[in-house]
Amino acid sequence: MASGQSAVASLKPQHNSVEQFKYSNRVVLKSILGRSDAGLGLAGQRVVVGGWVKSFKEKAHKDATRAPAPAAVVPASRDLTCFEVLVSRTPFRIFARLVGKEVMSPPRPPPQQQQKLQQPEIVDAAPAPATVQTSVAYLRVNDGSCVANLQVVADTKMPLVRDMAVGVSILVEGVLEQRSEPGKQFVELKVENILHVGVVDSKNYPLANHSLSLETIRPFPHLRVRTTTVASITRIRSAISHATHQFFQKIGFIHVHMPIITTTNLQDCSKMFQVTTLFNKTDDMEKLSTVNDREAVNIEVVKAAIREKSSRIEELKRSSSNKEVLLAALEDLQKANELALQLGEQKRSTTFSVGKMDFSKDFFSCEAYLSMSARLHLESYACGLSSVYTVGPVFQANDSPSKKQLAEMWMVEVELAFAELEDVMNCAEEFLKFLCQSILENCPDDIKFLSRKIDKNCTGRLHSFISTSFARITYAEAVEHLQKIYKQPIIVYDYPKELKPFYVSVKNDRKTVSAFDIIAPKVGVLIRGSQKEERVDIITSRIQELGLPKEHYEWYLDLRRHGTVKHSGFSLAIEDLIMFAVGLQDIQDAIPFPRTSGHISA
Repeated sequence: MASGQSAVASLKPQHNSVEQFKYSNRVVLKSILGRSDAGLGLAGQRVVVGGWVKSFKEKAHKDATRAPAPAAVVPASRDLTCFEVLVSRTPFRIFARLVGKEVMSPPRPPPQQQQKLQQPEIVDAAPAPATVQTSVAYLRVNDGSCVANLQVVADTKMPLVRDMAVGVSILVEGVLEQRSEPGKQFVELKVENILHVGVVDSKNYPLANHSLSLETIRPFPHLRVRTTTVASITRIRSAISHATHQFFQKIGFIHVHMPIITTTNLQDCSKMFQVTTLFNKTDDMEKLSTVNDREAVNIEVVKAAIREKSSRIEELKRSSSNKEVLLAALEDLQKANELALQLGEQKRSTTFSVGKMDFSKDFFSCEAYLSMSARLHLESYACGLSSVYTVGPVFQANDSPSKKQLAEMWMVEVELAFAELEDVMNCAEEFLKFLCQSILENCPDDIKFLSRKIDKNCTGRLHSFISTSFARITYAEAVEHLQKIYKQPIIVYDYPKELKPFYVSVKNDRKTVSAFDIIAPKVGVLIRGSQKEERVDIITSRIQELGLPKEHYEWYLDLRRHGTVKHSGFSLAIEDLIMFAVGLQDIQDAIPFPRTSGHISA
């Protein structure tokens, strides 16, 4: 038995009912190909499937009716002698042994009878039908629900089949059949009706080639999810988001939405995106544009006049013109230079006044920014709900060319009231292990595919991450053992206070703070966390030390003035975890629409 047939025979069919998508009559491909029997139990079922064509091949197919046996040749009827009947039915050598002597060839019939035997009578028969040559289209179709593609077979004589190509979207109806030839899938769809074809411009379709690197498709974020690689990364990202809610909801955390526009500066304003509507003042911008255009024209005109007057003066100096004409020309040139200086000063003054914006006239009547983190606001809800978390975007205006930084990232941020540093470290470790376990359980095919495509060690790395206890060392020990390479995740804690933000709790030595980082192989820091400073006097002095505007943090200090408790939290960038899990080299491939310095394509 062939290996493909053995594999088919080893699969035990499941129930043969077709599971339709709840909000249409379409059957999701994962419900066919993701079954333990690879869809064999659904053979013979009529289904409607949709998706995008990954490959298209057209093959000739012989569909011929077998020709009947040749027309029987019947000799002309005559009476035969007993000797002729015996000879015709007995092999000659056997006949010779039977009679016991050498026998010559049987006697030939008379010429008249011999002529009759040489003219057989032909019985009429129907002519054999001609072989019919047809063409069949074989399409590999994927709807994004799984790694596997479904082979779809359609007769090229069907309407719209000729419009199909790589990238085309289709919706077809047909019958699932067991494939006669061995392959990765054991069922295929024999098309009976084509319900929809979304054509594609094959010449300009950027994903027409089968082998495309992540870097090649990066400029097309709106299309790249149609590749198996990016689709797998996206399904893993979805599993991480789902597992995040599952983990925290199960242990009693409350999910809250935090603002992304803030007046609070966490670290450095130069790294924050400013939010303003001042540049939308159409009248002011038009006036400014008109003034600038007019001044630019005036300056150019004056400069041209100065060049012309200077040339004229040189000519007068070389000629025998009288001194009065020369003096008049010199005076005219001086006036032109003075005018040029005035226009230059006016332009600098206008530019300065535009740069000094009056934020009292802005939308919020003050300076506002896109948030770099929600953790300060999250503390306020932890001080009323005890244990909370949020999932949302954060922004950083960092123009570093690093492959591990984005201007926009998605962050899981957690805050626990009545919790100290040890408590939050335990929570963070268990959370990370739960996410890795969820990836392996819910995306096994995606991880298997990406281990072949990107990093062969990603599966083993996830298993190791789950089964290994995180080593815990202080920052001082980490520096001391800087040359040692850790092959397991580690937690570094007790950082010098100069390395961490103002809100981190200061330890009794007044030199270190209760902060920690979880560092993993391949990606570096995965989680940053800390115990927050609950003492109002210490956090006030820290704000002053760093030169931060205290008026912006009065609401934050109120949390310490009114019913303060010890509380701790941590944050995880989803893109960093995806890089770790999959083995990606560039963080732009871990997010659907990457935003980096100098790049925003959609």
